[in-house]
Amino acid sequence: MERVRTAEVQRRTNETEVLLQLDLDGTGSHQIDTEIPFLSHMLTLLSLHSLCDLKVTARGDIEVDDHHTVEDIGICLGQALDQALGEKRGIRRYGEATIPMDEALSRVVLDLSGRSMLIYNAELDRSLIGNFATENAQEFFRAVANSSRMGIHIDVLRGSNSHHILESIFKAFARALKAAIEIEPRMEGIWSSKGKL
Repeated sequence: MERVRTAEVQRRTNETEVLLQLDLDGTGSHQIDTEIPFLSHMLTLLSLHSLCDLKVTARGDIEVDDHHTVEDIGICLGQALDQALGEKRGIRRYGEATIPMDEALSRVVLDLSGRSMLIYNAELDRSLIGNFATENAQEFFRAVANSSRMGIHIDVLRGSNSHHILESIFKAFARALKAAIEIEPRMEGIWSSKGKL
């Protein structure tokens, strides 16, 4: 019997309330409502390019800053990935994508290793896109890495427009994730010499 790879995560703090639903074997269907339009746009791209179905509803103290909401969505996404993947039997584990967005070019390489790591090499000229603080993109991916127990390497190879750079990062992450979570038919167990991830 094929395992259903879905998860629902709810997080409530004094600063935020997030509900996130994830289906790894979806079609890229999405319903995103975060109060941060640029982040909603990026999460839409993540869903479309990973082919994961994603629903996110988030409310937070954005009158203070967007940091808590962005980070907590990342925590929830990471937890949902970890839950939906379960023991990670049969997955390809590694993913890599290099994606352009006009003049911007970003590479994301990831490993669903069970070990958290983020290497983030991106310089952005703009501090804000709408009400999204661009520095919080790093916080988002750090939260995803920590909560999913995933290694993520993000390198911006070139680019001058901050919107284009971030869009290329999110699309590259999505395509790398799609590759890593795919099932390898010849691999019945865990793709590691340890026998566990």
